Amino acid sequence: MSSVSTTNLPLIGLAADRESQQVTDWAARIGWVVGLVLFVALLYWLMRQGWKWRGTLQGDLPELPQPPEHGSGEPLLSAGGRYHGSTTAGQWLDRIVAHGLGTRSRAELTLTEHGLDVVRPGAQDFFVPADRLRGARLDTGIAGKVLTEGGLLIVTWEHGGRRLDSGFRFDHSAEQAGWVEKINAMCGDNGVAAMQQHKEGA
Repeated sequence: MSSVSTTNLPLIGLAADRESQQVTDWAARIGWVVGLVLFVALLYWLMRQGWKWRGTLQGDLPELPQPPEHGSGEPLLSAGGRYHGSTTAGQWLDRIVAHGLGTRSRAELTLTEHGLDVVRPGAQDFFVPADRLRGARLDTGIAGKVLTEGGLLIVTWEHGGRRLDSGFRFDHSAEQAGWVEKINAMCGDNGVAAMQQHKEGA
């Protein structure tokens, strides 16, 4: 009959403790992972609720204008890039989410004498009639997006009694300055006034 030496008992106990410790560590790690996943899910849910609440508050904003049936005219300028969102004019953190204006997307912009046509694959297109354009400028950011000096084209326009700022980043950002000049020329005194108000508020 074999017997275990008393000198080996501490080693056996130590091995058992190590195996037990490993099981405890895995359980703790799984607990932390589950807790983290639940925390992230809660944050996402709160963000979604906040988004819906903001959309409800902006429920008085009319449907986005669309290009005229006869077409928007010959292009004066066109460019591709990204749409980064819209805010209340002059308040770069007051995001507008109604009617999909809060959805970032690719964008194809066309400026004609009739207005600005914004085509967004996977999101709602919209058209800004020329008489609702209020100016344009280069800026550093808009809600949720900050770039270097002059990195964003901000177009100010009027919709539903509100003035909005919409931010775009072109694939070829050097083209943005030309758009500022052209849009402000189309806006006349409105474009000059919008630039002056922005400088005073900065």
